[in-house]
Amino acid sequence: MRVLVTNDDGVEAPGLLALTEAVVAAGHDAIVVAPSGERSGSGAAIGRLHRAGPIACTEVEWPSLPGVPVYALDVPPAATVYAGILEAFGPMPDAVASGVNPGLNYGHLVLHSGTVGTALTAAVVGIPGVAVSIAWGEHPHWATAAGLVPAALEWAVAQSGPPAVVNLNVPDVEPTALLGVRGAQLAPFLEQWTAAHTPGEVLLHYVGRSGDAPPGSDLATVLDGYAAVTLLQGIAPGPATDAAAAISAATGDYAVRS
Repeated sequence: MRVLVTNDDGVEAPGLLALTEAVVAAGHDAIVVAPSGERSGSGAAIGRLHRAGPIACTEVEWPSLPGVPVYALDVPPAATVYAGILEAFGPMPDAVASGVNPGLNYGHLVLHSGTVGTALTAAVVGIPGVAVSIAWGEHPHWATAAGLVPAALEWAVAQSGPPAVVNLNVPDVEPTALLGVRGAQLAPFLEQWTAAHTPGEVLLHYVGRSGDAPPGSDLATVLDGYAAVTLLQGIAPGPATDAAAAISAATGDYAVRS
């Protein structure tokens, strides 16, 4: 299959190279379209796009992957997906692979992660995606996380119905030390922060987790030594009738009142 590979850490990030190497080694046609620099925490932001004029684009060469096209765009991660699926660099991809992100994207972090945001963006326009992250470490075992992606891509592409979004979180261990792969649920919000305002600035400080992740959650699964798989629905509209009725009852009918 043709796979668009991207990330939120920039085109020079080692996790991006490891992911692309795994995709190519599995026999797939890879094209890399990634941000030109660090864009962590971007979620599914796309920036101003056409309203900002032309997007700076630089072609990059990776000696270890001759022949694989690599492009760096000065946009948020999700915008690289739009550029790829709009065929700026050739035929539309069959799937999107994003990562490998240094640091887990579990629980509520899927809302903020640029790594996950790219996969969600792909799904919105009908293309399955896989986002992959590895637990933080001084010298991450990129190959452990990247090696799971080809199988995840093949599973995602084979699904019928709405495009699948597979979120993979992997322990930072040697491949032989990984205990396995398990399905999981998103962990609840456990993080504690403090905020302080002084003239001219606001300081946010991460304190730590307020408790242990519940069994079966993506965070607990990784801490137990397994790769955690969560499936994300992206934008999934729900019934709005009750909300509309409550708003109408509380505010009245503007048309009648005017």
